[in-house]
Amino acid sequence: MFSFLSFLCFIISFSILASSEIDEFIFTRFTEPNITLSGVAEIGINGFIQLTNDTSRLMGHAFYSSPFHFKNSSNGTAAFSFSTCFALAIVPEYPKLGGHGLAFVLSPSKDFSTALPSQYLGLLNASDIGNFSNHIFAVEFDTDRDFEFGDINDNHVGVNINSLVSNKSAAAAYYSDDHSVKQDLNLKSGEVILAWVEYDSVTKSINVTLSPTSSKPKIPLLSYHLDLSPILKEYMYVGFSASTGLLASSHYILGWSFKMNGEAKFLDLDSLPSLPGPKKKHTGLIIAISIAASLFALSSILIAVYLIWRIKNADEIEPWELEIGPHRYSYQELKQATRGFKESELLGRGGFGKVYKGVLRNSKAQIAVKRISNESKQGLREFVSEIASIGRLRHRNLVQLLGWCRRRGDLLLVYEFMPNGSLDNFLFDQPKMVLTWDQRFKIIKGVASGLLYLHVGYEQVVVHRDIKASNVLLDGELNGKLGDFGLARLYEHGSNPSTTRVVGTLGYLAPELPRTGRASTKTDVFAFGALLLEVVCGRRPIEHEAGPEEFVLVDLVWVKWREGKILDVVDYRLKGEFNESEALMLLKLGLMCSNNKPLARPSIRQVVRYLEGEIEMPEAPTAQGSDDFEGFGFDDSQHWNSLGSTNIIKSTSFTSFSNGDVGGNFVSFSTSPRPLLYSDVMN
Repeated sequence: MFSFLSFLCFIISFSILASSEIDEFIFTRFTEPNITLSGVAEIGINGFIQLTNDTSRLMGHAFYSSPFHFKNSSNGTAAFSFSTCFALAIVPEYPKLGGHGLAFVLSPSKDFSTALPSQYLGLLNASDIGNFSNHIFAVEFDTDRDFEFGDINDNHVGVNINSLVSNKSAAAAYYSDDHSVKQDLNLKSGEVILAWVEYDSVTKSINVTLSPTSSKPKIPLLSYHLDLSPILKEYMYVGFSASTGLLASSHYILGWSFKMNGEAKFLDLDSLPSLPGPKKKHTGLIIAISIAASLFALSSILIAVYLIWRIKNADEIEPWELEIGPHRYSYQELKQATRGFKESELLGRGGFGKVYKGVLRNSKAQIAVKRISNESKQGLREFVSEIASIGRLRHRNLVQLLGWCRRRGDLLLVYEFMPNGSLDNFLFDQPKMVLTWDQRFKIIKGVASGLLYLHVGYEQVVVHRDIKASNVLLDGELNGKLGDFGLARLYEHGSNPSTTRVVGTLGYLAPELPRTGRASTKTDVFAFGALLLEVVCGRRPIEHEAGPEEFVLVDLVWVKWREGKILDVVDYRLKGEFNESEALMLLKLGLMCSNNKPLARPSIRQVVRYLEGEIEMPEAPTAQGSDDFEGFGFDDSQHWNSLGSTNIIKSTSFTSFSNGDVGGNFVSFSTSPRPLLYSDVMN
C-alpha cells in the first residue's frame, strides 16, 4: 500500500513539474527579466534588442533566460519539433559593406566568453570549430563573405552544426506567393526582415523562410534534411548571437516568438518597435515647404547655387571616420600643402595612385600625401584597412601614418615625409647613390625590428603581405622604415589567419600562398628573405633581363652556395668593401627565410636574434626539397622560389596583372584547382 501511494505521489509530482515547463513565448517588446544579455547587447528604450553597435570587433548575445526541453531522456533520444519567428534588421556602418552578421542559436549554455567576434559570429573560436562536443545548432544571417568557411557570398543564410562552415546555405531571398518567383533580399539594407526557422522531428527536416512583410511565404528559402537528435541535448537555450569585424553593423532583433512541438505565433511588423534614427518627414510639411519656396523662387535659386558650391567643396564626414584612427585632415588643407597636387611636388606613382610632397601651412611640417587613384584596385575597404592597421601602430621602423582625408571619390593618406624615398631607388639599375655595407646592414636590422613589432609586439598579429624594397622607405639618416599597409591583415594572437584573396608582388610570394590563400607571419618571413637577398646582391628577386641561370635570385644564390662562391653574389657596386662574415650571415639567412616549407623558415624573432648576434647561425641553410610540390614531377635537386622558381605557381588562377608597382609586378589570385605555369603569367 505504501509503495503504491509513493508511486502515485511521484507520478503527480512529475506531471505538475512537466506541466510547469515553458514551451512557448512571444515578444513584441523585450524586457530584461526574461532575456539574458551578454557582450555589448542591450535592450533599447523602444523595446528592441540591439546585439551590436557599429564599433569594430564586438560581439553580443541575447538568450531566453530559461532552457527549453528539447528531448525526453526517459523516452528515447529523438529531438522534439520546434518553430520560431523573429524580426531582424542589419544596419551597416556604411552602405554595402556589412560586418559580420547574426545567428539564431540553440546552445546548451549561455556562456560564450571563449568565443571570438568577426567571422566567428560570437559563437566559437578557432580551436573549437567543428567539435561535436559544442552541441551548437545555428542559422546564420551572414553579411561578410569569409573564404575560410566557404561562404557563397556576403548576403546569405546558412544552417550550421557545431561550426561556422554551413552545412547548407542560400543567397538571401524569398518566394512571392503570387507567382512563386524568388525575389532577392538584401540582409544589410537596414530594413526589417521576418525570418522563420522550423524543425519537423517526423520528417527530420529544417526549413528557413524569409519575408520583407508580415506574410509568411508558402515556399521556404532553404530546406535541409537533418536529424537534430544527436546534436541537441535534453535542455537547450534559444537566442541570438552577432559580431562585428573591421567593418561593422548594428544588429537588431525587433520581435520574437517560439514554440515547442507547434507553430510559433504570428508577428505583425506594424506592432513591433521601430528602428532608432531620424523620423521621416511628413508629406504635408514637404508640400508646405515647396509652396513657400515657390513664393521666393529667385532667393531660393541663389541660395541653392551657394549651397551646392559649399557642398561640392566641403569634406564628406561619416561617423566611422570620427572613430577609426588618427587625425582627419581637410581636403583644402592637403590641397594647399601640395600646391594643388602639382606635378612638381610628385614623389612617385604606382598602381595605387600618386604620392606628393607637402608642407602644412601652420606647422610647416613636411608630409607625404598618398592620393589613391579612382582606377586603383585599392578602394575604400583597403583605405579603411590601412587607417585601422597602421594608424594605431607606433614603432621607429614603421612609417608613421599622420592622418587621412576622404572627399567624395578622393581617398588620401598622410604620412611622415621620408626625404630619401624608397629603398629600391638605392639598389637597382642606376641608383642615385651606392649604399655602403654598414648602411645596408642597418636598414635590414631596422626592417626586421619593425616586422617583429608587427608579428609579436602589437596587440594583434599584423601580417603586412607586401614586404619589398619599394615599400621600405628611408629617412634623412637612411634608417629603414616599413610602409604601405594597404594590404595588411590583422588577427588575434593564438588564432589562425583566415583565407583571403591572394595579393602580392612577383618574387616575394611564398609558394604556399597562391595554393592556400592563407597569409601568415611565415609568408611575411618569406618576403623578408627575398628583401634580404636583394639588399645584399643589389638586384631584384626576379630579373627579367637576366639569363635562365640568373633569372631567379634565390636560385642563383643556391648555385653559388654549392660552388663555394657564395660571396660572388654580393653587389658588385660595393667594390669588395663589405664585412664578409655579416654578408655570409645575411645570405644564409635569406636562404633560410626563402625555404619552400613554412615550418622550416625561422620566425621573425629568431631572425632578429641572428642579426643581433644573440644566437649562432647554422653552418648551412636547410636544403629545400620538393615536398611542397609533390605530384608535379619535380626532383629533390631543384630549388623553387616564390612563383615556382622559373617554372610554376601551384593552385591558383590568374585574375589581374599590371606593372604598376616599382618593386615588381603586382599580382592577385583567386582559388582554383588548376596549376598556373610561370609561362602563363609572362605570356
